[in-house]
Amino acid sequence: MRVIDIIVKKRGSGLLKGTALSEEEIKFLVNGYVDGSISDYQMAAFMMAVFFNGMTFEETSYLTNAMLHSGDVIQFSGGPYVDKHSTGGVGDKISLILAPIVATLGVSVPMMSGRGLGHTGGTLDKLESIEGYNVNLAPEQFAAIIAKTGYAMMGQTERIVPADRKMYALRDVSGTVESIPLITSSILSKKVAEGSDALVFDVKCGLGAFMKDPADAQNLAIFLVKTAQALGKEATALLTNMNTPLGYKTGNFLEVEETLECLQGHGPADVMELTYALGSRMAVFGKRAKDVEEGERLCREAVSSGKALQRFLENVKEQGGNPDKLLAQQGKRRSPYHCEILAKTDGYLSIDAYKTGIACVNLGVGRNKTTDSVDPDSGIIFAHRQGDHVKEGEKIMDVYGKNSETLALGAEELLKAITYTEEAPAEQTLILREIC
Repeated sequence: MRVIDIIVKKRGSGLLKGTALSEEEIKFLVNGYVDGSISDYQMAAFMMAVFFNGMTFEETSYLTNAMLHSGDVIQFSGGPYVDKHSTGGVGDKISLILAPIVATLGVSVPMMSGRGLGHTGGTLDKLESIEGYNVNLAPEQFAAIIAKTGYAMMGQTERIVPADRKMYALRDVSGTVESIPLITSSILSKKVAEGSDALVFDVKCGLGAFMKDPADAQNLAIFLVKTAQALGKEATALLTNMNTPLGYKTGNFLEVEETLECLQGHGPADVMELTYALGSRMAVFGKRAKDVEEGERLCREAVSSGKALQRFLENVKEQGGNPDKLLAQQGKRRSPYHCEILAKTDGYLSIDAYKTGIACVNLGVGRNKTTDSVDPDSGIIFAHRQGDHVKEGEKIMDVYGKNSETLALGAEELLKAITYTEEAPAEQTLILREIC
């Protein structure tokens, strides 16, 4: 078997599109790339062929499976194990709230998460803003914490899906990041490697999403669900709106703080709507609810009873943090570099999620490249949000930066994210549809 033949088969010739690859061909390609016998330029040529010609659900499942088995696969006993994955957004702290809620229902939640890149925030960065919180877990530690508290949060290790680590870096420099089959295999190889039996996807679309076009987001949702099902996993996806930031707080520690508020029973309506929608489906997959209505009721009870908050604090302790110190910092821990954004005129607000995300990067919340460090205490607290009516001079948001320079840069970008209209903007639906 020769790699050039596989590339040409997928590429096609002239007006003829490439044809589907076999499982053996895809395994040969992935294994060769991981062991070094297939070069970066050959893999880049293959990925560009996929970018233009796509893959079938079956091919995508072959690619996912080959990537999955390029390294360690975590095996759990018992179960079921159910996870959720978001395609990324601004102010999206849902995983932090969702995991303890679902865990209190008796569903085990193994969460392997990522860091923020570009305008979107990362779950691991938020968790690491909790002093002492350790996301660098060995598989044995991961399993032990799940057994004790019902869920654990970790990052990808060197031993888990090494093919994805190499391929993702190559996609970033070869113009193939947006390929739906490649996105699907990247996400699913990690999610299956972490030991999940069922998956619930939050696929975002709109200004602050990677998939801005609803049709592209829907196509990705279909690929994620159908490929997961081809791998023997139960799966569903919610297509959700990411035109404006979620919740009242963006930033690393600020989103942990809003997580506490949600689990204490006074979270923002949009954050809780999405949390309960995802949690209800996880409860069904975890065989703890007969339908989503019962699942939502159980999730709401987990919050109102205080059990979900207690579970979150137990997890903080198990992963190296100090729950008492975290609670003591609530509402008090802020960067000293602060300014307010005031309304320039009377009107109804629109707040662009993408431009807000870029502002957060400038403040120090996020990173432009993987080697950048993040500041735990930078971010934004919104006094007003999308659709609110404000008067000239009224405070719209408090802004916190890493230092005076980043504060000025971030505040300048935030001014570009805000627009004013004489008429109220149309109310936006948060959950657009379900793909199952």
